Amino acid sequence: MANPTAAMLVIGDEILSGRTRDSNTNFLAGELTRHGIRLMEARVVSDEMEAIIAAVRALSTRFDHVFTSGGIGPTHDDITADAIAAAFETPITHRADAMALLQAHYDRSGMEFNAARQRMARIPDGAILIDNPISTAPGFCIGNVHVMAGVPRVFEAMVASVLPTLTGGDPLLSQSLRVDRGEGDVATPFAALAAEFPDLTMGSYPFNQNGAFGTNLVVRGTDPARIDAAMVRLAGLFA
Repeated sequence: MANPTAAMLVIGDEILSGRTRDSNTNFLAGELTRHGIRLMEARVVSDEMEAIIAAVRALSTRFDHVFTSGGIGPTHDDITADAIAAAFETPITHRADAMALLQAHYDRSGMEFNAARQRMARIPDGAILIDNPISTAPGFCIGNVHVMAGVPRVFEAMVASVLPTLTGGDPLLSQSLRVDRGEGDVATPFAALAAEFPDLTMGSYPFNQNGAFGTNLVVRGTDPARIDAAMVRLAGLFA
């Protein structure tokens, strides 16, 4: 059976403006690879309702899972939960279980559970809460969309909560060979090798080190024996 597929949707003007560097996509890619889920696409959209709705609808119909980060906090520009509800055409309300979690958290902290913080308990109808052991405010899953915080530490904790509930596939493995030749020199034999192993994915990644050009050739797949066989052939091509 083919490995499940996934997409990442990063939401936030702060990413698009360059103010904040996105590390969540990189983290998610590694975790999904280990879980046997192929991350096939990543998008970044602004804090605009229609942009989020359109992206969620497009990605959720193409992939088995969609992971979002950002826009579920207490401020006016945190509109992800509303956009997800609109994408699924379902109401959004203050959920009693989320309200109870947050009320207890702010009681322990000695801080007021004010109207702004209560926004974080607004969850689309039918969604399942995602545990947040860092700051309590939950994410949620609805359909095949998993909605998470943008703060990297919280995002990572939410991913750890969600992944065990998802059916993965065989772990996605990779091996690489460094070749001290430019891509133009390796492209033709590398393409021929890829054609010999259609069940594997092969990619080339050029580098420039101390003024010299080279290429890292990477072979990916789920069958370690096939990867080993391809690597033997690859090493022979560029010995």
